[in-house]
Amino acid sequence: MDRDPSNCRVATALETIVGKWKIAIMLHLLHNGTMRFSEIQHAMPGVTKKVLTAHLRDLEEEGIIQRVVFPQVPPKVEYSMTAYGATLQTMLQMMHDWGEAHLIRKQQEQVQQSLNC
Repeated sequence: MDRDPSNCRVATALETIVGKWKIAIMLHLLHNGTMRFSEIQHAMPGVTKKVLTAHLRDLEEEGIIQRVVFPQVPPKVEYSMTAYGATLQTMLQMMHDWGEAHLIRKQQEQVQQSLNC
């Protein structure tokens, strides 16, 4: 990481992958491999079709996921991680690990506070 904060690209990375459902989409595709739209939607019951479509388009435009349309009726569309998108797996795992450690730390602080009362 560059020592000059004005050259830091963390914000660039976060702008690309952060969205209410983007991380979940990427994790499902990393874990399950290729999925159809309906499978992704079923795996994330709280997402609307409109929002899911928008997030899938954003991730596709960034080259993180691939969308393949099969010429048939009704149309069949499959989504998968690109090789470029798969490079996010290590970072996502590190963020997961940090988030888990953070939750444990917060729980320990709450227990400590309740014991001090």
